[in-house]
Amino acid sequence: MAIDVNTLSQKELAALINQAKKRQTTLKKRKPASTVRARLTALARAEGYTVSELFGGGASPAPRAASPRSTPAKTARKGRKLGKVEPKYRNPANAAETWTGRGKQPRWLAEMVRNGQKADEFLIQS
Repeated sequence: MAIDVNTLSQKELAALINQAKKRQTTLKKRKPASTVRARLTALARAEGYTVSELFGGGASPAPRAASPRSTPAKTARKGRKLGKVEPKYRNPANAAETWTGRGKQPRWLAEMVRNGQKADEFLIQS
């Protein structure tokens, strides 16, 4: 963020200085990130977790250098990635056929619904 102080009026400059002093005071009160990171890691370990289990990443999000082989086509993703979901419906005729309830209904379920049955009849009991 580059601010040209030569173009600021005396009032604007005073406001900027006050804002900078407030920010500086806030930053001085904070503990170093390494100290906080160590405390969080120790607390997670004491409770039987790892930081990656709790937050989905490593203990310290260090910036990764781009690999020379990676190309934009490999790293670009279309749409959003949804997590894996347990199946909610099961075909009584073939237990291997299941459906999570996402996307288009499978043919076996659509046929059963067309024949007058309800999709709720095929819910997997947990």
